[in-house]
Amino acid sequence: MTQPDFHHGEDGDDVPLWEDQVTATVAGEVRRRRKELRMSAQDLADRCADLGHPIPRNVIANMESGRRSTLPLVDVMVLAMALDTHPICLIYPVGYVGHVQRQPLEAPRPTWDAMQWFTGEIPDALDTESVMLRNFRAHANHHHAALTALRGEEYERWKARTANNPATRAEALLAREDYARQAARAKHGLRTARADIREDGGTPPYLAPELSDVDAPEDFPDTTEE
Repeated sequence: MTQPDFHHGEDGDDVPLWEDQVTATVAGEVRRRRKELRMSAQDLADRCADLGHPIPRNVIANMESGRRSTLPLVDVMVLAMALDTHPICLIYPVGYVGHVQRQPLEAPRPTWDAMQWFTGEIPDALDTESVMLRNFRAHANHHHAALTALRGEEYERWKARTANNPATRAEALLAREDYARQAARAKHGLRTARADIREDGGTPPYLAPELSDVDAPEDFPDTTEE
């Protein structure tokens, strides 16, 4: 089941309301994904129950057939888990539905564009964006870069230690120094991102053990009871 594309200019009586279109899109993708996994409606219902949020088989059948007009967010979340996918892929089935409406009064747009707006990957027409989301994205990028550089540095250190000739050892030492510089830059970016998160009233995510030196002691106030 794939939701047809709807366009302005069509007979209003033939075009479902926006909320009905959203529900139909999710229902269609649930059905498509379920069949792709060769699951019956009962299989899916059993899986939802196993996850702690039962959705009866008849409710799933009514949803897929369009007889169920509402679809709670919690159901979408559990259905996605039960179908080994992500909730965003049920709401915006990229590749399976060409166009969707982001909002009730907007013209349909490519599903990929709508998904990027939903996930905050691109700002909307007003150029609005969550500062905290941007800070967390920067944190994730620097965190990944720092870990990659540290592991590269460790590998080159091992190569230098086990080199069987001076040329190989010298090459490994140069590479290690380059990775060390990359790690230092990434750690600096990570410190900045964590400071920005705190400044905006948030709590930075946990650091990998290899990056425990990123936070300075003053970043952790003494909470020991006197």
